[in-house]
Amino acid sequence: MAYEFEEIRISQEIFYQLLKNNSIEEGKDERLYNAFIENERIQALVKSQGEASDCKIARYGNVIYLIPGDENTFLGFSKTALKEKLCKSQGTDRDYYLSQFVILILLTEFYDGQGVSSKIRDYMRFGELQNIISERLKEGSDRYDEDAQDSIGIAFDEMLEAYEALRSDESGRRQRTTKEGFLHNLLRFMEDQGLIEYIEQDETIMTTKKLDNFMDWNILNLNNYKRIEKIINGGEEINGND
Repeated sequence: MAYEFEEIRISQEIFYQLLKNNSIEEGKDERLYNAFIENERIQALVKSQGEASDCKIARYGNVIYLIPGDENTFLGFSKTALKEKLCKSQGTDRDYYLSQFVILILLTEFYDGQGVSSKIRDYMRFGELQNIISERLKEGSDRYDEDAQDSIGIAFDEMLEAYEALRSDESGRRQRTTKEGFLHNLLRFMEDQGLIEYIEQDETIMTTKKLDNFMDWNILNLNNYKRIEKIINGGEEINGND
């Protein structure tokens, strides 16, 4: 198939915008958005550039997204990079898995994987999140004995120990060695990725349109949602890239 020069040029422009902004939204960049959805040849070129860059190009709702592949540490994050961003200094694997577990808790509290829209609430309070994390970790630790935990991968008691090793601090200093600081840092990271809005003044957490679209169109098909539930309930290992 021979492509015209203008099709190639527009596809490169679209891919560059996706690299720069991670998304192209209808109403904000009509020209590039319409070129992608109305011209199959341009769309194929853009997706081909994505594949060559270990990325997926997908349209969810009225937004086109660039989604790095699982092993793409250039446009995405490696396990080591995430550990440095999310965990305390000299954080261990159990600290890293705790951070991933907390993110899964957030997802299951905001979304249920059913209905036209999977979103089930508009906001969550910081203190409520803290309480739920403690409850889920204790429930998981109580549910599985040491042999059972060894068979499913990450032990709940290790994540619980990592969480309880963090001090409680109401002073507002937000150090990563405290429970409040650990969660504050994780929420700020998710906010930087455009996934949530975290209003620190009234300790309110809200999801963004980007996360809502991603959950509705990509994550929460039935198989993926059941996998997330299985991880939360201790039936599957949380994996990361080294």
